[in-house]
Amino acid sequence: MTAVPSHVTRSSIPAKDVLRFDERQPEAIRLYPLSNYTFGTKEAQPEEDPSVKDRLKRLEDYYGKYGMRRSGEGVLPASPGDWLDYNVDEIQGFTERMNERLAAPPGTSLASTSPQTWNVHSTLANWWRPNFDQFMYPFLPPHATRPKECKKLYLLQLPESRVLSVPKNMKLLAVPLFELYDNSPRYGPQISALPHYLSRFRWEFVDEEGKVVAWTPGGAVDERVKTKILAGGEHASNESNGNGEVYMEDAK
Repeated sequence: MTAVPSHVTRSSIPAKDVLRFDERQPEAIRLYPLSNYTFGTKEAQPEEDPSVKDRLKRLEDYYGKYGMRRSGEGVLPASPGDWLDYNVDEIQGFTERMNERLAAPPGTSLASTSPQTWNVHSTLANWWRPNFDQFMYPFLPPHATRPKECKKLYLLQLPESRVLSVPKNMKLLAVPLFELYDNSPRYGPQISALPHYLSRFRWEFVDEEGKVVAWTPGGAVDERVKTKILAGGEHASNESNGNGEVYMEDAK
C-alpha cells in the first residue's frame, strides 16, 4: 500500500498490495494546490470588541435578547467565521459570514469571476459555551441546560480555483497539520483538535497540471480530474504545505 501513484514514485521497491481499508468512511476529499487560487485584499474589518471582557458582555446581552448564540467557522483544508444573526437560516447565515470574510468585494472585477457560494461539506464538530466566559467544550455538560453559545466547525470543500480576498487587518495562513496536532498552548483546543476531526477522511492531492500525485492509502482513486490554473495573488501572506490547514488571524 502506497500513498503515491506509480508515475511519481521514486522508489525502486514496489509497495505490497493489501486489501482495501476504507469501509464506513466518507468519500475522499480532493485538495488542489495553492497556486490555483488568487489572493487579494479588501477593506479592513475592525474587531467589534476591544477586549475579551467586552466580547463576553456582548454575548450576555445577545443571550438576554435572543437566547443561545449560534456561531460557525469554516475549515478550508481556515477557520474563518463568526456568529450568525439570530433570525437567519444556519447555512445561509454561515455563507454570508464567509463572504464577508473571504469573498471578493461586491461590484469588483474579481467578484464577477468568483462565485459567492461555499460548498459546506459536513459538520466536523460542535463546541458549547455553558456560561458567559471563555471556556468552550466539545460536549454539553449535563448541568448546562441552557447553553449560551454553540459553535459549529464546518468542512468547506474548495473548488478547483477561486478568488479569496482577505481584510487588510487580517492574514490568511496555511498551517500544516503536524504543527496543529497536540499544540493547544499555541492554537487553543479547537484548532489543535482539527487533525483528529480530519482523520476520518481520505484525501487526494492534485498538482498544478491536474494530476493526482498523492492520496491517503486504503481505497481506490479516481484520477480523472482537470484543474483550472489561476495566477497567484501578489498580496497573499501564507505558508503552505500539501496537507495543511488554513486559518485567519488579525494582522500584527
